[in-house]
Amino acid sequence: MDHFEYRGGVLHAEDVPLPAIAAEVGTPVYVYSRATLTRHARVFRDALAVLPKVHLAFAVKSNPNLAVLKVLAAEGYGADVVSAGEMDRALAAGIPAADVVFSGVGKTAAEMRRALEAGCGQFNLESEEEGQELAEIAHAMGLTATATLRINPDVDAGTHAKISTGKAENKFGVPFDRAAGIYGRLSALPGLNLRGLALHIGSQLARLDPLEAAFIKAGSLMRAIRAEGFAVTHMDLGGGVGVPYRAGEVYPQPDEYAAMIARVTDGWDATLMFEPGRVITGNTGVLLTEVVRVKAGALHPWVVVDAAMNDLARPAMYDAWHDFSAVKPGGTRMTANIVGPICESSDTFAMARDIDTVARGDLAVFRTAGAYGATMANTYNSRPMVPEVMVDGGRWAVVADRIEPATILSAERVPEWLE
Repeated sequence: MDHFEYRGGVLHAEDVPLPAIAAEVGTPVYVYSRATLTRHARVFRDALAVLPKVHLAFAVKSNPNLAVLKVLAAEGYGADVVSAGEMDRALAAGIPAADVVFSGVGKTAAEMRRALEAGCGQFNLESEEEGQELAEIAHAMGLTATATLRINPDVDAGTHAKISTGKAENKFGVPFDRAAGIYGRLSALPGLNLRGLALHIGSQLARLDPLEAAFIKAGSLMRAIRAEGFAVTHMDLGGGVGVPYRAGEVYPQPDEYAAMIARVTDGWDATLMFEPGRVITGNTGVLLTEVVRVKAGALHPWVVVDAAMNDLARPAMYDAWHDFSAVKPGGTRMTANIVGPICESSDTFAMARDIDTVARGDLAVFRTAGAYGATMANTYNSRPMVPEVMVDGGRWAVVADRIEPATILSAERVPEWLE
């Protein structure tokens, strides 16, 4: 459920008509619904209440907007971060450092030091080498770094290859058959408190059985490590539960997810940690765009919109689907190709799509754009950085400015020898 609904034939975000935002801010622009964000955060959190000990850390990479993080901080969420920049955002939003989990396969020494200085609650180690480096840095600082070891369970998540992270050929985690030995060696290092295991097999999962298979493997490894005399008090089970992008799609619900976890982890006696991202923010946002023109095509007309692949990269990167809806639909339909203005054939949102009939100057939205939307935006073709707006009932505010090309240009320098 989201709070983007038609009222009087006009699409609203909560109580705000989208044309009002377009008139003042311009397009393209991301629009987030606070009510939807809060609802999804609570539904996921409440579903996991059936488990005895839980820690929730929102995957900041899915939507790092400060206002979004502020809402989630108020709902009791920690943060799963993959860079020092994401950590800074989480802390600025009021998320306690102790509730920050630092993930990512390429943490630098400088990032480790900054996270230790900030009091980061947990590092998810991706390799034995990383664990050794973190231990050395923490020991030299007179600190102890709390960590888990990320394992690669070699489970196919059944998702797009570019967002699959738990197969043997993926770069993440340590090989499952070497994990116990690595865990034992790292546990002996001064400066490191290794307290558990972590895993994450992929994003946008449509089924629970790959997750269940991975969790069962993780549980068997946990018991083997404990049998060797090492402590395992925390099990980070990652995120990855998908959301419907097409009307009519059905994905596992949080209560189904929680029931599976309760069954698989019964008797584990460990704090279970989760890193939800898309499932919280996916349906929280839309990308509002204007039709530049409709031009004739060989088979179908081309609907050229002012949003582009630099604003919403998922279709170009993953052939991802986003439903496209007119803000003021007239009741008729057309089959068209939807594209942006960038000079790349990959700047294509949909081909031969059945959509509301639109014409030049009409407003439309790409739905389910609250996750991996603005966070992946860039300024290719020297286009502006897309702005973001949050709606709260009948009020709204710009929560990220449109950064114009002139501002970006002002940060560049020409050396003397080119003058």
